[in-house]
Amino acid sequence: MNIFSDIPHVHSSFLQNSVPKLQQDPRILGVAAGGSMLLGTMDEFSDLDLIVVVAPEFYAAVLRERKNIVGNIDTLIEAFTGEHVGESRLLICLYGPPLLHVDFKFISIADINDRVEDPLIVWERENALSRAMDPGKAKFPHPDPQWIEERFWTWVHYGATKIGRGELFETLDFISFLRTTVIGPLILEANNARPQGVRKIENHATQEQMERLLGTVATYTRQSCIQALRELITLYKSCRRIEGNAIAEQYAID
Repeated sequence: MNIFSDIPHVHSSFLQNSVPKLQQDPRILGVAAGGSMLLGTMDEFSDLDLIVVVAPEFYAAVLRERKNIVGNIDTLIEAFTGEHVGESRLLICLYGPPLLHVDFKFISIADINDRVEDPLIVWERENALSRAMDPGKAKFPHPDPQWIEERFWTWVHYGATKIGRGELFETLDFISFLRTTVIGPLILEANNARPQGVRKIENHATQEQMERLLGTVATYTRQSCIQALRELITLYKSCRRIEGNAIAEQYAID
């Protein structure tokens, strides 16, 4: 378990307790870790992102039993599936005390090459994961400049109409959507960081970008929402890497 020496004690203790119990299930071929443990950025506030790899012929059965499986490896407080983030294979768990958030993604080994990162193998049965993983297959999704440009100015118009109607709670949510879907990933990518929403953007954005990002945090007034939307436009234009739709841009700003 030397690979756990540089992670917080709570996380290390959980892994050292839980992985041997998962090994006892012959249907499970291995356990791998992604997220901050893979990136070497784990701290006391981090989740554990674990991938449980299952033999194909047992996958359906393990998926049905997964709550019982994760409930038997440590003191489980709550567990629920990840449809709200578009991943039904994900089981989001809270253990403790001390409290620890652990995400288990149960996958068939047949699907191991459909992934966004090359996970850190924590344990594997007879090198099953090492043999199955194609090292060239992992690809983290990056923002598509054309996809964004085709939508951005219509989104801006949408936000302006909500301000005009006085739907400010809707506007505040919408501003957050633009920051997470467009601005955050573009800024992170420009600073050679993983373009994942606004995750850890404080560690990567320039001082000027951070000052402008703060200007996108609106309060419940029309003027604040207008100013935040304008700041989002300025940030987008500073990050945009393709020729924009000048007509859509002008009309939306007007």
